[in-house]
Formats: sequence, structure tokens, C-alpha cells
Amino acid sequence: MSDPAGARRPAAPAWRRFVPWEGRATRVDLALLGAIVGVVALGLALRPVKPFLLASHPVALEFLTGDLVPIGAAAAFARIGDVPLWLVVLAGAIGMVKFDWLTWWTGRQWGEGIIRMFTTSERVLRFAGRATELAPWILRLAVLCAVLPGVPTAVMYAMAGWAGMRLTVFLLLDLAGAAIMTGLIAGLGYWSGQRAVDVVLLVDKYASVVSLSLIGVGLVVALIKRRIRPTGAGS
Repeated sequence: MSDPAGARRPAAPAWRRFVPWEGRATRVDLALLGAIVGVVALGLALRPVKPFLLASHPVALEFLTGDLVPIGAAAAFARIGDVPLWLVVLAGAIGMVKFDWLTWWTGRQWGEGIIRMFTTSERVLRFAGRATELAPWILRLAVLCAVLPGVPTAVMYAMAGWAGMRLTVFLLLDLAGAAIMTGLIAGLGYWSGQRAVDVVLLVDKYASVVSLSLIGVGLVVALIKRRIRPTGAGS
């Protein structure tokens, strides 16, 4: 006999599939989600000013963003004696890892829930689902190589938290991988020297145009997606 009370049980709200936690959100859930939103907002706010800072404050820019372009630009300025190369590598490595502990924490706090928000690839999901079964050296290698192009970095970091990797171990491996990547990019920028500096200075000359173009492209892409989505939903 069916349970009449169960039949009247309301369906889960539609928004539930967009949050990584189960049940009612705790203060930790909300604080962690707020921190992640803050990091995303910071990245969006820095986009328009990147061309202005690239030539005048490349070391500060690489620390703020962790992007590879300002790392190469700062190394090019190091070649002509404007900044020490060690500072370029240090600022770049720290800039790349400074918020990664938050991603590790999402894995520790939400497990599979955050993995499913980071990726829709079934192969990546299957691999992440075996996180607690992987040999420790495989998990450590995944964190070390997470900065490589094409690797789902956020998934690797969250997977480390989900599998129970200690934060100190995670931070050491994360910093080591970032230092290797920063060193490679800095080496290319240092080798390019004055040629790379000239390109950076050209970008700085037209910084306003570059910033406005970036904003314009973002708006156009958003409008196109908005117009396409209803068409695809109705088909």
C-alpha cells in the first residue's frame, strides 16, 4: 500500500541541483560559497585593468591574477634589469596558488557535489569518483600536474580535498607545480627580452582600446548566448 504522506511530499526545488551541499546549508557552506563568489568577482573586476597594469606593474599583476601573460611580461622586464628574476618567479607562483586552498576545501566539504559543478565530462567524473581509492602517489602527481594546459585544475584540487589529502601536503605540491610552470614561462619571457618588452609597451599604449574591446566582446558573447538559448530550448 502506498504511503499517502509520501505521495504528498513536495518535490525538491529546482535550484537544489545548482548547489553542491546536501540538505540545509550550514554557516560553513555559505561562508565557503561566499569566498568562491568573491574570488570570481575579483577576477572579473581585474579584467578591464589588466592592459593598464601589464607594462607599469607586471609583478603586481601576476601576483593578483596568477595569469601566464604577466609572468612572461615581468620576466621580459627582468631581462632588461627592471625587476629581479627571482621576484618574478616568486610572485607568479604565489599568484597562481593563493586561492587554491579554497578549491581543496570545497572537495573536503562537499565531495562529489562540487565535482559535478566543476565538470560535465563523464570520464573526469568517473576518475574523480575513485579519488578515495587512488594510490597516494597518483593523487599527488595529479595535484602536481594540475597546472598543465588541458588538465581540469579545479577538479584535481577538489578531488584532493575529497580524498582526504592533508592541506599542508596539498599546498606544497600545488606550490611546486606552480613554481615549475612559472619558471618555464619566466624563462621564455626572459629569453625574449627587449622584443617582449616592446610588445608589452605597445599593449600599454593602446590599453584603453584593449580594455574596452574586452568588455565589448564579453557583452556581445553574453547577448548571443541569451538569444540562442530560447531557440535551442524550443527545438
